[in-house]
Amino acid sequence: MATLVASGATTAVGLMVTDAWGQAKQRFVALFSRGGDPAAADGELDRTRDALLAAAGTDDEEALVADITAMVRLRLRGLLRQDPGAADELRDLVSRFAPDAGDSVHNSISGGTVHGPVFQGHTFSGLTFHRPDGPAADRTD
Repeated sequence: MATLVASGATTAVGLMVTDAWGQAKQRFVALFSRGGDPAAADGELDRTRDALLAAAGTDDEEALVADITAMVRLRLRGLLRQDPGAADELRDLVSRFAPDAGDSVHNSISGGTVHGPVFQGHTFSGLTFHRPDGPAADRTD
């Protein structure tokens, strides 16, 4: 159950800052308002999304996302304790809207012959490259 709650919270918060939120929002409203007021859940989700969008690109963004994800996790955990049947609805939301775990990234290098390791990423430090003394047999420098 903890995995489902964590996935549900991450999915909900991640969707709030994407165009897909329009498709998912009413389903989250229905989930969060089980036994309660849909208008109140709708308003709360709108305020949460507004806060996330306002924080985008700021120094506070990462902390705000973490805090909101934790709040959604707590809310989902309480919801599932009160209404265990909501787990099926949450599971369906996660399977429909969560990023596909099967996605993969494919990088390719073109435009020449590579004679050593290739690193792709954001920031690297402290890398050391060792090469044998002298030129490679199939290489002209």
